[in-house]
Amino acid sequence: MNKKLKLFLGISYLVILSMFLYFVFLQIEISRLNDFSYYKEFQINIDSFLGDKLYINLLIYFVFSIIWVILLGFGSPLLIVSGIFFGKWIGTFVSVISISIGALILYQIANFFFKDLIKDLLEKKFSKYINFFKQNEFYYFFVFRLVGGLGVPFALQNILPAIFNMKKFNYFFSSLLGFIPSFFVWNTIGSGISKFIKESDSFSFTSLIFSKEIYFPVIMFIILVLISLVIKNKIFNVKYK
Repeated sequence: MNKKLKLFLGISYLVILSMFLYFVFLQIEISRLNDFSYYKEFQINIDSFLGDKLYINLLIYFVFSIIWVILLGFGSPLLIVSGIFFGKWIGTFVSVISISIGALILYQIANFFFKDLIKDLLEKKFSKYINFFKQNEFYYFFVFRLVGGLGVPFALQNILPAIFNMKKFNYFFSSLLGFIPSFFVWNTIGSGISKFIKESDSFSFTSLIFSKEIYFPVIMFIILVLISLVIKNKIFNVKYK
């Protein structure tokens, strides 16, 4: 494929991304974000919308998540939403599968259209991690995903392997397995928020934080962060300092 066609497709991709994000944020009533009744209404609408159409809504979420990740969307909002919509168990399952697929597609797009640009922008900055990935791409990328990407933004995590042309099989399954612990934590938080909104008449940050549905996953999240720091120091800082 010649450079002009690649450039055209790349620009088209960015235009679609911008339009999609504009449409998503257009649906949010910014003026009511500090109104707790807005979230109560939203939760009621969610329950009414889901109703008995669980499988249809799972499919809608599944497809939306893939598109969202392809368009460089953040991961955590999707996880909280899946927890609110489907609960922590089903939410974790569908988000792990859909986001892993979306990440793989994004990686393939980045590897095909933007590989040279990604190398120029990221190779030097992340050279230490890349050296590890080249040694054993499945193991080190699994650990990288397991600890949340060591602080690297989610979209960059997804395209970083384009620098060393990671195998698609290794990319998908190391991501899928590495996602599970942190995705479960975020879905549990989403499920807890949903329950808090249903049962509360007014918002109280203290009540939210100290509800068992929230503080337990928050503790798990803190533990994951601490584990991430330990792994970063013990594994990824052993060489190439």
